[in-house]
Amino acid sequence: MPIIKSKYSKRPWYFLNGHFETIVPSLFYDAGAIPYERERLELPDGDFLDLDWIREGNKRLIVLSHGLEGSSDRHYIKRPAAFFSKKGWDILAWNNRSCSGEMNRLPRFYHHGATEDIAAVIERGFVEGYEEVVLMGYSMGGGMQQKYLGERMPDERIVGAISFSVPCNVQNSADMLKIGANKIYENRFISKLKGKVLEKSEKMEMPVDLDVVRKVKNFKELDEAFTLKVHPEYKDANDFYTRITSDQFLSNIKIPLLIVNAVNDPMLGEPCYPVDLAEKSKNIYLEMPKKGGHVGFTIPGSRWSYMELASERFIDEVIFSPQTLAKHH
Repeated sequence: MPIIKSKYSKRPWYFLNGHFETIVPSLFYDAGAIPYERERLELPDGDFLDLDWIREGNKRLIVLSHGLEGSSDRHYIKRPAAFFSKKGWDILAWNNRSCSGEMNRLPRFYHHGATEDIAAVIERGFVEGYEEVVLMGYSMGGGMQQKYLGERMPDERIVGAISFSVPCNVQNSADMLKIGANKIYENRFISKLKGKVLEKSEKMEMPVDLDVVRKVKNFKELDEAFTLKVHPEYKDANDFYTRITSDQFLSNIKIPLLIVNAVNDPMLGEPCYPVDLAEKSKNIYLEMPKKGGHVGFTIPGSRWSYMELASERFIDEVIFSPQTLAKHH
Protein backbone atom coordinates (compact mmCIF):
# COMPACT_ATOMS: atom_id res chain seq x y z
CA MET A 1 0.00 0.00 0.00
CA PRO A 2 1.10 3.62 -0.36
CA ILE A 3 2.89 5.10 2.62
CA ILE A 4 0.31 6.68 4.94
CA LYS A 5 0.60 10.43 5.33
CA SER A 6 0.76 10.98 9.07
CA LYS A 7 -1.71 13.19 10.89
CA TYR A 8 0.60 13.56 13.89
CA SER A 9 2.55 16.78 14.00
CA LYS A 10 1.91 18.89 17.10
CA ARG A 11 3.98 17.66 20.00
CA PRO A 12 4.22 19.67 23.27
CA TRP A 13 6.41 22.74 22.74
CA TYR A 14 8.89 21.69 25.43
CA PHE A 15 9.58 18.34 23.73
CA LEU A 16 12.66 19.62 21.94
CA ASN A 17 13.63 16.39 20.18
CA GLY A 18 13.05 12.65 19.99
CA HIS A 19 14.80 12.04 23.32
CA PHE A 20 12.39 14.35 25.16
CA GLU A 21 9.46 12.73 23.37
CA THR A 22 10.69 9.29 24.45
CA ILE A 23 11.84 9.92 28.02
CA VAL A 24 9.31 12.38 29.46
CA PRO A 25 6.18 10.21 28.89
CA SER A 26 8.09 7.13 30.09
CA LEU A 27 9.09 8.74 33.36
CA PHE A 28 6.19 11.02 34.17
CA TYR A 29 3.00 9.96 32.38
CA ASP A 30 0.39 8.33 34.64
CA ALA A 31 -2.45 6.57 32.84
CA GLY A 32 -4.36 6.05 36.10
CA ALA A 33 -5.85 2.93 37.62
CA ILE A 34 -7.04 0.23 35.23
CA PRO A 35 -9.55 -2.42 36.42
CA TYR A 36 -7.46 -5.41 35.33
CA GLU A 37 -8.34 -8.95 36.37
CA ARG A 38 -5.18 -11.05 36.60
CA GLU A 39 -4.98 -14.62 35.39
CA ARG A 40 -1.95 -16.91 35.50
CA LEU A 41 -1.49 -18.91 32.31
CA GLU A 42 0.52 -22.09 32.84
CA LEU A 43 2.80 -22.96 29.92
CA PRO A 44 3.73 -26.41 28.59
CA ASP A 45 7.39 -25.96 29.56
CA GLY A 46 6.52 -25.43 33.23
CA ASP A 47 6.75 -21.64 33.21
CA PHE A 48 3.88 -19.15 33.37
CA LEU A 49 2.61 -15.86 31.94
CA ASP A 50 0.51 -13.36 33.86
CA LEU A 51 -2.41 -11.99 31.84
CA ASP A 52 -4.37 -8.86 32.72
CA TRP A 53 -7.93 -8.75 31.43
CA ILE A 54 -10.70 -6.21 31.07
CA ARG A 55 -13.83 -8.25 30.36
CA GLU A 56 -17.08 -6.53 29.50
CA GLY A 57 -18.77 -9.39 27.64
CA ASN A 58 -17.82 -8.12 24.19
CA LYS A 59 -17.23 -10.39 21.20
CA ARG A 60 -14.16 -8.40 20.14
CA LEU A 61 -10.74 -8.59 21.82
CA ILE A 62 -7.60 -6.46 21.66
CA VAL A 63 -4.36 -8.17 22.69
CA LEU A 64 -1.74 -5.68 23.96
CA SER A 65 1.97 -6.62 23.86
CA HIS A 66 4.47 -4.48 25.76
CA GLY A 67 8.06 -3.59 24.93
CA LEU A 68 11.43 -4.65 26.33
CA GLU A 69 11.35 -4.64 30.13
CA GLY A 70 7.85 -3.21 30.06
CA SER A 71 4.66 -4.68 31.48
CA SER A 72 0.88 -4.36 31.34
CA ASP A 73 1.28 -1.53 33.85
CA ARG A 74 3.19 0.78 31.51
CA HIS A 75 1.42 3.94 30.41
CA TYR A 76 1.51 2.97 26.73
CA ILE A 77 -0.40 -0.24 27.55
CA LYS A 78 -2.82 1.11 30.16
CA ARG A 79 -3.85 3.99 27.91
CA PRO A 80 -5.14 1.87 24.97
CA ALA A 81 -6.64 -0.55 27.51
CA ALA A 82 -8.73 2.30 28.94
CA PHE A 83 -9.46 3.81 25.52
CA PHE A 84 -10.70 0.69 23.74
CA SER A 85 -12.49 -0.88 26.71
CA LYS A 86 -14.89 2.05 26.45
CA LYS A 87 -15.44 1.41 22.75
CA GLY A 88 -16.81 -2.12 22.70
CA TRP A 89 -13.62 -4.14 23.10
CA ASP A 90 -12.45 -6.56 25.75
CA ILE A 91 -8.76 -6.23 26.58
CA LEU A 92 -6.02 -8.80 27.16
CA ALA A 93 -2.75 -7.15 28.22
CA TRP A 94 -0.11 -9.78 28.83
CA ASN A 95 3.24 -9.75 30.58
CA ASN A 96 6.33 -11.46 29.21
CA ARG A 97 8.15 -13.90 31.47
CA SER A 98 9.62 -12.03 34.48
CA CYS A 99 7.77 -8.78 33.66
CA SER A 100 4.61 -9.09 35.80
CA GLY A 101 6.24 -8.34 39.14
CA GLU A 102 7.05 -11.97 39.90
CA MET A 103 10.13 -13.76 38.60
CA ASN A 104 9.47 -16.61 36.18
CA ARG A 105 10.42 -20.19 37.03
CA LEU A 106 12.87 -21.14 34.28
CA PRO A 107 16.40 -19.83 33.57
CA ARG A 108 15.21 -18.22 30.31
CA PHE A 109 13.35 -14.94 30.05
CA TYR A 110 11.87 -13.71 26.74
CA HIS A 111 13.14 -12.10 23.54
CA HIS A 112 11.93 -10.45 20.31
CA GLY A 113 11.50 -13.77 18.51
CA ALA A 114 9.86 -15.80 21.28
CA THR A 115 6.55 -16.15 19.49
CA GLU A 116 5.56 -19.33 21.34
CA ASP A 117 4.47 -17.12 24.24
CA ILE A 118 2.35 -14.67 22.28
CA ALA A 119 0.82 -17.67 20.49
CA ALA A 120 -0.17 -19.16 23.86
CA VAL A 121 -1.73 -15.85 24.90
CA ILE A 122 -3.76 -15.55 21.70
CA GLU A 123 -4.94 -19.15 22.01
CA ARG A 124 -6.09 -18.37 25.54
CA GLY A 125 -8.12 -15.50 24.11
CA PHE A 126 -9.78 -17.79 21.60
CA VAL A 127 -10.93 -20.06 24.44
CA GLU A 128 -13.13 -17.19 25.60
CA GLY A 129 -15.02 -17.31 22.31
CA TYR A 130 -14.01 -13.98 20.79
CA GLU A 131 -15.06 -13.60 17.18
CA GLU A 132 -12.67 -10.79 16.19
CA VAL A 133 -9.18 -10.17 17.56
CA VAL A 134 -6.85 -7.25 16.88
CA LEU A 135 -3.20 -7.37 17.98
CA MET A 136 -1.48 -4.20 19.20
CA GLY A 137 2.25 -4.26 19.93
CA TYR A 138 4.67 -1.64 21.16
CA SER A 139 8.40 -1.66 20.40
CA MET A 140 9.62 -5.24 21.03
CA GLY A 141 5.99 -6.37 21.43
CA GLY A 142 5.28 -5.09 17.94
CA GLY A 143 8.18 -7.03 16.49
CA MET A 144 7.12 -10.16 18.30
CA GLN A 145 3.58 -9.98 16.94
CA GLN A 146 4.85 -9.24 13.42
CA LYS A 147 7.05 -12.34 13.51
CA TYR A 148 4.13 -14.36 14.87
CA LEU A 149 1.86 -13.24 12.04
CA GLY A 150 4.46 -13.80 9.35
CA GLU A 151 5.82 -17.18 10.35
CA ARG A 152 2.49 -19.00 10.54
CA MET A 153 -0.99 -18.83 9.08
CA PRO A 154 -2.91 -17.09 11.86
CA ASP A 155 -6.44 -17.96 12.83
CA GLU A 156 -9.02 -16.11 10.70
CA ARG A 157 -10.41 -14.52 13.86
CA ILE A 158 -7.31 -12.32 13.95
CA VAL A 159 -8.56 -9.54 11.70
CA GLY A 160 -5.70 -7.05 11.90
CA ALA A 161 -2.64 -5.80 13.76
CA ILE A 162 -1.15 -2.46 14.75
CA SER A 163 2.36 -1.73 15.96
CA PHE A 164 4.26 1.32 17.15
CA SER A 165 7.97 2.12 17.39
CA VAL A 166 8.98 -1.32 16.16
CA PRO A 167 12.64 -2.38 15.77
CA CYS A 168 11.78 -4.27 12.60
CA ASN A 169 15.49 -5.03 12.26
CA VAL A 170 16.86 -6.03 15.65
CA GLN A 171 20.53 -5.78 14.69
CA ASN A 172 20.04 -2.25 13.41
CA SER A 173 18.22 -1.20 16.56
CA ALA A 174 21.00 -2.68 18.72
CA ASP A 175 23.53 -0.72 16.65
CA MET A 176 21.54 2.50 17.08
CA LEU A 177 21.68 2.11 20.86
CA LYS A 178 25.47 2.36 20.73
CA ILE A 179 25.43 5.84 19.20
CA GLY A 180 25.92 8.98 21.30
CA ALA A 181 23.08 9.85 23.65
CA ASN A 182 21.21 6.70 22.62
CA LYS A 183 23.47 4.83 25.05
CA ILE A 184 21.21 5.98 27.88
CA TYR A 185 18.52 3.59 26.69
CA GLU A 186 20.87 0.64 26.30
CA ASN A 187 22.40 1.30 29.73
CA ARG A 188 18.95 1.32 31.31
CA PHE A 189 17.87 -1.90 29.60
CA ILE A 190 21.16 -3.66 30.37
CA SER A 191 21.05 -2.62 34.02
CA LYS A 192 17.56 -4.02 34.50
CA LEU A 193 18.25 -7.25 32.63
CA LYS A 194 21.56 -7.86 34.45
CA GLY A 195 19.75 -7.36 37.73
CA LYS A 196 17.18 -9.96 36.78
CA VAL A 197 19.83 -12.49 35.80
CA LEU A 198 21.64 -12.00 39.10
CA GLU A 199 18.39 -12.19 41.07
CA LYS A 200 17.40 -15.37 39.30
CA SER A 201 20.84 -16.92 39.93
CA GLU A 202 20.19 -16.75 43.67
CA LYS A 203 17.15 -19.01 43.29
CA MET A 204 18.18 -21.54 40.65
CA GLU A 205 21.12 -23.08 38.87
CA MET A 206 22.05 -20.94 35.87
CA PRO A 207 24.27 -22.04 32.96
CA VAL A 208 26.14 -18.73 32.97
CA ASP A 209 29.31 -17.15 34.34
CA LEU A 210 27.96 -14.50 36.69
CA ASP A 211 31.27 -12.63 36.78
CA VAL A 212 31.01 -12.19 33.02
CA VAL A 213 27.36 -11.12 33.30
CA ARG A 214 28.27 -8.43 35.83
CA LYS A 215 30.73 -6.89 33.37
CA VAL A 216 28.55 -6.73 30.25
CA LYS A 217 27.97 -3.26 28.81
CA ASN A 218 25.84 -3.80 25.72
CA PHE A 219 23.25 -6.12 24.22
CA LYS A 220 25.70 -8.26 22.28
CA GLU A 221 27.77 -8.92 25.39
CA LEU A 222 24.65 -9.74 27.41
CA ASP A 223 23.32 -12.04 24.71
CA GLU A 224 26.67 -13.86 24.52
CA ALA A 225 26.98 -14.12 28.31
CA PHE A 226 23.37 -15.07 29.05
CA THR A 227 20.80 -15.33 26.26
CA LEU A 228 22.71 -17.80 24.12
CA LYS A 229 23.47 -19.93 27.19
CA VAL A 230 19.77 -20.47 27.89
CA HIS A 231 18.82 -20.63 24.19
CA PRO A 232 21.34 -23.10 22.71
CA GLU A 233 19.28 -23.31 19.51
CA TYR A 234 21.15 -20.17 18.35
CA LYS A 235 24.78 -20.57 17.21
CA ASP A 236 25.97 -17.08 18.10
CA ALA A 237 24.78 -13.50 18.50
CA ASN A 238 24.61 -12.89 14.75
CA ASP A 239 22.52 -16.03 14.26
CA PHE A 240 20.27 -14.92 17.12
CA TYR A 241 19.66 -11.43 15.70
CA THR A 242 19.19 -12.77 12.18
CA ARG A 243 16.54 -15.30 13.17
CA ILE A 244 14.50 -13.27 15.64
CA THR A 245 14.12 -10.06 13.60
CA SER A 246 10.65 -9.42 12.23
CA ASP A 247 11.36 -7.67 8.92
CA GLN A 248 12.03 -10.97 7.11
CA PHE A 249 8.49 -12.13 7.96
CA LEU A 250 6.55 -9.02 6.96
CA SER A 251 5.96 -10.05 3.35
CA ASN A 252 4.15 -13.19 4.57
CA ILE A 253 1.50 -11.30 6.53
CA LYS A 254 -1.98 -11.78 5.10
CA ILE A 255 -4.02 -9.37 7.21
CA PRO A 256 -3.92 -5.56 7.50
CA LEU A 257 -0.89 -4.45 9.55
CA LEU A 258 -0.15 -0.85 10.50
CA ILE A 259 3.42 0.10 11.45
CA VAL A 260 3.89 3.58 12.93
CA ASN A 261 7.58 4.43 13.38
CA ALA A 262 8.56 8.05 14.00
CA VAL A 263 11.40 9.38 11.89
CA ASN A 264 13.06 10.85 15.00
CA ASP A 265 12.87 7.61 17.01
CA PRO A 266 16.33 7.36 18.65
CA MET A 267 16.20 3.56 18.76
CA LEU A 268 15.50 2.96 15.06
CA GLY A 269 17.72 3.27 11.99
CA GLU A 270 16.84 3.12 8.30
CA PRO A 271 16.37 -0.71 8.12
CA CYS A 272 13.53 -0.38 10.68
CA TYR A 273 11.40 1.54 8.16
CA PRO A 274 10.25 -1.03 5.54
CA VAL A 275 9.37 1.56 2.88
CA ASP A 276 9.91 -0.60 -0.20
CA LEU A 277 7.89 -3.46 1.22
CA ALA A 278 5.01 -1.23 2.26
CA GLU A 279 4.84 0.34 -1.19
CA LYS A 280 4.50 -3.09 -2.82
CA SER A 281 2.39 -4.89 -0.21
CA LYS A 282 -1.38 -5.13 -0.10
CA ASN A 283 -1.39 -5.63 3.66
CA ILE A 284 1.48 -3.60 5.17
CA TYR A 285 0.68 0.04 5.94
CA LEU A 286 3.60 2.22 7.03
CA GLU A 287 3.21 5.60 8.71
CA MET A 288 6.32 7.64 9.47
CA PRO A 289 5.54 10.77 11.48
CA LYS A 290 8.44 13.23 11.57
CA LYS A 291 8.05 13.48 15.34
CA GLY A 292 6.95 11.16 18.11
CA GLY A 293 10.08 9.63 19.59
CA HIS A 294 9.94 6.03 20.80
CA VAL A 295 6.45 5.07 22.05
CA GLY A 296 5.78 8.76 22.72
CA PHE A 297 3.42 10.52 20.28
CA THR A 298 2.12 12.84 23.00
CA ILE A 299 -0.81 15.13 22.21
CA PRO A 300 -0.74 18.43 24.16
CA GLY A 301 -3.56 18.70 26.67
CA SER A 302 -5.02 15.27 25.90
CA ARG A 303 -5.40 12.18 28.06
CA TRP A 304 -4.75 10.12 24.95
CA SER A 305 -1.74 9.87 22.69
CA TYR A 306 -1.69 9.77 18.91
CA MET A 307 -1.24 5.99 19.19
CA GLU A 308 -4.81 5.43 20.40
CA LEU A 309 -6.25 7.76 17.75
CA ALA A 310 -4.24 6.21 14.91
CA SER A 311 -5.25 2.73 16.08
CA GLU A 312 -8.94 3.61 16.16
CA ARG A 313 -8.76 5.15 12.69
CA PHE A 314 -6.95 2.12 11.24
CA ILE A 315 -9.47 -0.27 12.82
CA ASP A 316 -12.44 1.68 11.47
CA GLU A 317 -11.10 2.63 8.04
CA VAL A 318 -8.97 -0.38 7.11
CA ILE A 319 -9.49 -3.47 9.28
CA PHE A 320 -13.26 -3.18 9.24
CA SER A 321 -13.64 -1.57 5.85
CA PRO A 322 -16.08 -3.36 3.50
CA GLN A 323 -13.21 -4.19 1.12
CA THR A 324 -11.09 -5.79 3.83
CA LEU A 325 -13.98 -7.74 5.30
CA ALA A 326 -14.92 -9.05 1.86
CA LYS A 327 -11.32 -10.10 1.15
CA HIS A 328 -10.72 -11.90 4.42
CA HIS A 329 -14.12 -13.46 4.97
